[in-house]
Parts: sequence; C-alpha cells; structure tokens
Amino acid sequence: MSEFRRNAIIMAAGSSSRFVPLSSEIPKGLLEVKGEILIERQIRQLQEAGVEDITIVVGYKAEKFQYLKEKFGVDLVLNEDFYHYNNISSIIRVLDRLGNTFICSSDNYFRENVFTEISGQSYYSALFANGITGEYCMETDAEGNICNVTVGGHDAWYMIGHVYLSEDFSNHFRPLLVKEYEKEEVRYGYWEDVYIKNISILPPIRIRKYSPHEIEEFDSIDELRLFDPTYLSNSRSSVLKEISRHLNCDEADLHDFHNLPHEGKYLNFSFCKKDERYLFNGDDNSIKRI
Repeated sequence: MSEFRRNAIIMAAGSSSRFVPLSSEIPKGLLEVKGEILIERQIRQLQEAGVEDITIVVGYKAEKFQYLKEKFGVDLVLNEDFYHYNNISSIIRVLDRLGNTFICSSDNYFRENVFTEISGQSYYSALFANGITGEYCMETDAEGNICNVTVGGHDAWYMIGHVYLSEDFSNHFRPLLVKEYEKEEVRYGYWEDVYIKNISILPPIRIRKYSPHEIEEFDSIDELRLFDPTYLSNSRSSVLKEISRHLNCDEADLHDFHNLPHEGKYLNFSFCKKDERYLFNGDDNSIKRI
C-alpha cells in the first residue's frame, strides 16, 4: 500500500454517556448538525479526498448504522465489547486494516476537509488549550515530533480529531497492540495509551496543529447548542420534549445535563431548569427536584 492508497477507520462504537439524554436515543455520530449527519459529513469528506476504503467500527445501537453500507459503500465491523472496554477494543478488531490509515471519531465536525493533505509521515491532530485542561497534552521536539504525552496540562496542545498513521508506523504498532491487549487492565484504556507507553521505540508521529474551531467536538448538548442553535428550541430528543411538557417550560430552559451512575441500562441523569436542579430516573421516568 503506497502513501497515496489511503484508507480510513471511523470509531463509532461508544455510547457517549456524557451526551445524555440524546445519546440514549441515537448514537452521537448520527446526530444532525447544521443540516448534516455528523458521520455522513465525515464520510463525504473522506471520499472527496480520494479515500474510498472506509471501515466503521460500531457497537452501541449498531443497527442504526446499517444504512451507511448501501448509501456510501462503507464496511461495518462490530465491536461486541464496547460496553466493557474502551476504544482499544475497537482498534484490535481492525488491525488487519491498519496501513496508511486515518483513524477518526464519528462525532467530530471538520469545518473544512482535513483529509486532502497527502502526508508520508504519521501525525496526530491538535488544538491549543488556554489555561488548565484535562486532555491528553503533547510535547514535541525541534522537528515537531511528539516526544511525550501527559494527561492534563496548562497552555498546551492536546489530542483531538483524526490521526494519520503511515504504513511503517502501523507495521511497528500492530504487534505491540496485540501483546498489550492480552492484559485485562489495558482493555479499559485507549489505543493511544499503548502508543504513549511505547513512544520511544515507535516511528515518530508529528503534531498537526489546527486553528480554533477547525475541529469541533461536542461533549454535551450545551456545547452543541453553541454551535448549532437550532438545538435550543428542538433538541431532537423525545426525553427532553417530555420533560419540558412535564415542567411546563421550553426545551431551551433545560441545560447542564449530567449522566449519573446507575444499575441497568435505563437512563438516569440530572439537569437544570434555569437555576433549579432536577433528577430524571429512567427506571420509572420520574422527575424530581433535588
């Protein structure tokens, strides 16, 4: 596979529990943002850049992604372990597809097509965080190659968006992933954790810096509303519509949603109606002020 014969793996297996309650109804990658489905926009951008070999790793509500096979000609790979383990359990299922490969998150929104750059070297996308951040922060050498990554930092470039892995990197990385995945504790982490642990012995990955808002990532409905204000009046969520009817308020009055620990698969989260905090218990669909 030459550097011009690129493929893509889109990670779409997670349940996005921080994005309650929308994520209880639809996978985050299938949200409509500014008139486009997130993952569809990403697939179109990849295809426009000449990347036709696209694999989507699914898990949570996998059946909702099936239509993409016919619409775009993509492959779907099921990760049955998405509820138990982190994103490394998705990568391990597509090791044979790692070559000159983009690894993408299904819920990113790229304002411009980021896949058109032809690069022979691996890179990881980055945005700059002013002040304190809990993200994976990168340190680089004089050539712009990543030499260290820390969880959390201050005024730092952090990992976000897509990654490009060269075939050389993939060939070195694949056996390390297989070896590390044998350890139960590793399965609860990210594939990036294996990369960070072995950064000194792997081919270099350079940093690819982007300007603010070139890559958008929404961790909550409140963040999505800032980018797409239509979600203020229309959340696309039957749960929020029912809550707004019950509390006799507009959907825009509901904000600051937080998933809460619970047993079972029902929905359990807190939220605010203006300055009052409430609890929604999906076990009996009750709403109470707390």
